[in-house]
Amino acid sequence: MRNYLYTLSIIVGATLAMFFPQVFTQIGDFQLKTLILPLLQIIMFGMGTTMSPKDFEAVVKSPKSVVIGLICQFTIMPFIGFILATSFDFPPEVAAGIILIGCSPSGLASNVMAYIAKANVALSLTITSCATLVAPILTPLLMKLLGGAFIEIDFFKMMVEILKIIILPIGVGLLVNKLFRSQTEFLNKYMPLVSMAGIALIICIITAAGRESLLKVGGILIVCTLIHNISGYLLGYWSARILKLPEQDCRTVAIEVGLQNGGLASGIALQMGKVATVGLAPALFGPIMNVTGSLLASWWSKKPVK
Repeated sequence: MRNYLYTLSIIVGATLAMFFPQVFTQIGDFQLKTLILPLLQIIMFGMGTTMSPKDFEAVVKSPKSVVIGLICQFTIMPFIGFILATSFDFPPEVAAGIILIGCSPSGLASNVMAYIAKANVALSLTITSCATLVAPILTPLLMKLLGGAFIEIDFFKMMVEILKIIILPIGVGLLVNKLFRSQTEFLNKYMPLVSMAGIALIICIITAAGRESLLKVGGILIVCTLIHNISGYLLGYWSARILKLPEQDCRTVAIEVGLQNGGLASGIALQMGKVATVGLAPALFGPIMNVTGSLLASWWSKKPVK
């Protein structure tokens, strides 16, 4: 129920940002979009403080499932994104944003959904962690190959930006976890709330910044984003089934593929200087994936795994 309330709060916040954009664009001379990067770094720091060797245990216990999950993660969503971007008549920068969300790794929401869906939570944690750590290479590479058809992509610049957004704060979080293990219990208790609030604020800021573009392509972009999201669940699940993974692992792969790190994609769009256009698809993907993910996880939770 709390997950639904969180999703509802994001939708309400985004709606307010559409009607009162000035509230979410600047306060005095301060531009609120400058908060996006530090908020993302705080979220990634929190992820680092909760990470441990156990998050990677599935690499040893179920290497096949981890490899299949990672391959599906970085093939299905990027190429579906490219197909959708070329099929719909979006401006080039908006189309590039669709590909960008597809090229991003899975986010923390996937671990929560895996738990609700009675999927393999250990595998979910491992895929999320591994996907996040390889994102500085694979995300800019895929964007160069696919998104380069719409806008100019600087591979090395994007790689450095992702390192600053992900690897640096996660590294600091891991160090804090190691040096101050007893104190991190306090962080583990409250960081999820900070992360949720940060993601909600990021979505509101991007919605306000891209209001004019959303008014032009919002309805079509919502449909496109919904297709992208649901395709990730379906293709992820059936790819795992075809490759004969256990049912729990199939559910996990479906959730990992369908739920992307919209915050990271938003941060990349900001660093590109295109948060009001490239950042639109990531901003929409967040609330949409929370709604569909909650529904899918709740449905699976009622179906016991044999």
